[in-house]
Amino acid sequence: MSKQPLNITNGDVLTNYLSELDIIGETLTWQEMLCEGSTVVEIGSETFLDTRKAFLSSYYDIDLDVHKIKSELNKLDDFEKYSEIILWFEYDLFCHINMIAVIQLISQKKIELPISLVCSGRIEGSKTLKGLAELNPEQLIDHYKKRVTLNSEDLDLAKTIWNIYCGKDHNLLKPYVTKESSFKYLSNCLKAHLERFPDSVYGLNVMEKNILEIVKNNTIKSKHHLLGYALNYQGYYGFGDLQISRVIEKLNIFFTEEDQFLALNRKGHEALLGQYNLATKIDNNMVYGGVKRLDYQFNKKQNKLVKTV
Repeated sequence: MSKQPLNITNGDVLTNYLSELDIIGETLTWQEMLCEGSTVVEIGSETFLDTRKAFLSSYYDIDLDVHKIKSELNKLDDFEKYSEIILWFEYDLFCHINMIAVIQLISQKKIELPISLVCSGRIEGSKTLKGLAELNPEQLIDHYKKRVTLNSEDLDLAKTIWNIYCGKDHNLLKPYVTKESSFKYLSNCLKAHLERFPDSVYGLNVMEKNILEIVKNNTIKSKHHLLGYALNYQGYYGFGDLQISRVIEKLNIFFTEEDQFLALNRKGHEALLGQYNLATKIDNNMVYGGVKRLDYQFNKKQNKLVKTV
């Protein structure tokens, strides 16, 4: 029996799409959102699964299907039947954190197979960045044919970043913002990650400030309407409905709902003017890998994270 590729996708939607297109090989569907919550270096370990289960239950009321996760990850145990591994991940932070975790897992299992990456983002003729499932069949097949083979330096880079992300000093990511690699959008994602800590002046991160500016500059009829705007104008984060809805709820103190539209209140206008550092008022105690969000703030002048005083 001839060996076939193992396609590792970023979710069920893409897995189903690849099935419709008859992409060759078996598929492993990645079922996580490691850009939020505590993480540990050892992917798939009992500590890892317990940590993720506790986080998803506490923050999003999601019951992690551990059996399903293990069933997918176990496909890597039979790696000798595969000819290569193809990673299908997108341009955003959500996908990139998952992608480097997958590479870490492959390394843990001591799998020595060719690894390539199919990554979408900028598309000719489009003003917006595109996810893989947003591409038409011709575009997706073209991306597949032009997939990038990852070399040993790329794989070492991914593992290094995963270890830093799980650790306590995320300023160690800074040198990799400018490092060249086969990961075309990694630099953008690392910048986006550092800027999701509260700004040292405003106390808002980039996404929170953007959401308040959307309310200020547009006629927003409801939180659901605001969610649609925020999803479409979030840059390199790639967050889903649940994640952005949570951010909007945390920003509730900055706007009022009246006459069937949202409007910034006094605190909201003060927040955008940067009159006070409002990080603690937002009460967003999210953890990013090994670091608590409220323990650090991003200082633009120094271009680094500084300890929260």
